[in-house]
Amino acid sequence: MEIYITNLIKFFFVLAPFFVLTMFLALTKGLDTSAQRKVAIRVTISNIVMCCLIFFFGNAIFKVLGITLDSFRIGAGALLFLSGVSLVQGAKGDTLNAESSPSDVSVVPLSIPVSIGPATVGVLMVMSASLDQFSDKLLSIFAICSSVCVLGILLYTASKIKDILGNNGIEILTKLSGLVLAALAAQIVFTGVKNFLA
Repeated sequence: MEIYITNLIKFFFVLAPFFVLTMFLALTKGLDTSAQRKVAIRVTISNIVMCCLIFFFGNAIFKVLGITLDSFRIGAGALLFLSGVSLVQGAKGDTLNAESSPSDVSVVPLSIPVSIGPATVGVLMVMSASLDQFSDKLLSIFAICSSVCVLGILLYTASKIKDILGNNGIEILTKLSGLVLAALAAQIVFTGVKNFLA
């Protein structure tokens, strides 16, 4: 149960939920509440499928590419740190819209790469490779899927959250998520360097 709770909290922040929420609101600006919710469901399903594939096939990728766990920890931590910094500074990107069809933005870009970006992929692979027992892997993937579902609930209720928090409130929460991501990234890099030098 400790593994479940730890990974649930950790991965929730790795997903950068409030950044994803702001991107979701921007990409679905022209849609009504019903259409927004359909997009949120599609994004959630897509995220769960992608997380499961990456989590369970991470070790195979390690072996094929000949990458050690600690070297990948350092690389993934660096990417995660950059993601955290970009959230704190304020992510900049192209203006997107969802005028054509809700399904156009649900998988790309909302699922990939907004929700499941390079840093998230790295964290998933490190988590998978760090666990030896199958029971621990099941608890971890259940925690990951739970985190994705919590994100899905946030997206599903995006219009209400925006009314409650306002743009400034969401921006503040995004920056706080960035700080947590930066701290997680530092811990991942530190663990990789420590094990590499040991």
